[in-house]
Amino acid sequence: MSKAPSNHVARELALYLAAQTRAIDASAIASGVSGFTLMSRAARAVYEIVSESFESTLPLFMVCGGGNNGGDGLLVAWLAKNQGRGVQVCLSKSPEALTGDAARAHALCLEAGVEFVDLPDTPLDEDWLIVDALLGTGLNRDVQGDASRAIAWMNASAAPVLAVDMPSGLCSDTGRVLGEAVKADMTVTFIALKFGLFTCSGPDHVGFLHYSDLEVPDESFAAHSPVACRLDLEALLANVTPRAANSHKGLFGHVLVVGGDYGFGGAVAMAAEAALSCGAGLVSVATRTEHVSAVLARTPEVMVHAVTNRHELDNLLAGVSVVVIGPGLGQSPWSEQLLQVVLERDQPLVVDADALNILVTKQWLGSLAARTAPVVVTPHPGEAARMLGQTTAQVQGDRLAASQALQAIIDGVVVLKGAGSLVSSDRGVGLSDYGNAGMASGGMGDVLSGVLGALLAQIPDAVFATELGVCLHGDAADLAAAEFGLRGLRATQLMPYLQERLGG
Repeated sequence: MSKAPSNHVARELALYLAAQTRAIDASAIASGVSGFTLMSRAARAVYEIVSESFESTLPLFMVCGGGNNGGDGLLVAWLAKNQGRGVQVCLSKSPEALTGDAARAHALCLEAGVEFVDLPDTPLDEDWLIVDALLGTGLNRDVQGDASRAIAWMNASAAPVLAVDMPSGLCSDTGRVLGEAVKADMTVTFIALKFGLFTCSGPDHVGFLHYSDLEVPDESFAAHSPVACRLDLEALLANVTPRAANSHKGLFGHVLVVGGDYGFGGAVAMAAEAALSCGAGLVSVATRTEHVSAVLARTPEVMVHAVTNRHELDNLLAGVSVVVIGPGLGQSPWSEQLLQVVLERDQPLVVDADALNILVTKQWLGSLAARTAPVVVTPHPGEAARMLGQTTAQVQGDRLAASQALQAIIDGVVVLKGAGSLVSSDRGVGLSDYGNAGMASGGMGDVLSGVLGALLAQIPDAVFATELGVCLHGDAADLAAAEFGLRGLRATQLMPYLQERLGG
């Protein structure tokens, strides 16, 4: 139902690092496709997007570096000039410093009469289109000097910006901004999709993404397995077994949500409601006595139990299919007792929020790896940092490495939440690019925990269930945002869309 990333993944879903992309490029050249041919194909791909997306009267202002990325830009300028389009080029290097294919592209521009200019003192207005071909994928340190000034100038301009391969200043491996990065309206990337386009700060800088593999042959990809795979919700949904007409609630699992310390009753209520919305046969809640009536009033389909000590929870665990622990759990002695009881039973488990923090403070994190039943942990970057003994900035600086390190610790499934949420397991890394900035509000993580609990209760493959749940959660947020807007989006507004997308 769900496969690990491999070199057989469709190119539109496979994600690579910069070094892998360069190796694929080199392999294509070694197979007989010249570097200049690839550069020409890249330029044509960019110019086709320019022609399709922008008025023909809009002149181009090219910001070109001295490497192959700049060479791509120079050939775009040459195509524009030959098509009668207005074009100016600001070259960051002296022409004498250009070598190889970039020098050849520069010579073609000179022959065609392309105008070369200095970077203007003032930003451009909306009557231009800026094409960023400054730095490309090779950047591995913070931008400085003239490059930093050029990026700041592009960002200050009112003109739309199209980035060639990567927005300059954005790390293609991590999505981290290296000092300063171009905020493009559109990006055309080549050969392979780069991991950094989809996570961390990548989505804020890429704009609308176009991809061209430049007709690189399959053999050039064969030796390079992608580091991650973009998850496809429609493909995941297609593998969900429809319900039979003679179904009954006992076939779809019993989810127990544990949490809701004083002041946090809404968290368990939302997690339980999400579990119901995603088809769990039965949903129970174990929480503080003070929250029982409120949860029942909101969702009468949920069985709500007041739990004051570990023995009361232990009795509830019998016969439960999946335990979701963490929503509103807090970090009180009561919270620790409940988590300890849950850990003593080897049941499928979703661990979120303060349950993760208790695991760290009590040094119980290693106990997860000893379990035989599936374990899914869902940290946001701050929680992941505490679990790894790092800072949040370190986690965000390399989300791929952080998610893989966490997976090695728990030997289960890790959901590292954030822009480009990652699902890491022993089958590889999946990336969900569903979701939006409206999800930066309280309760969204609680809803995700409930979604995952329900799907784990119905689907025996924990990796597949988690990938489906993460994508479903993000997609529901996209649908809700389309109706209600990003600002002020509430977690409870996702519920009808979860049910609608999951269907029968």
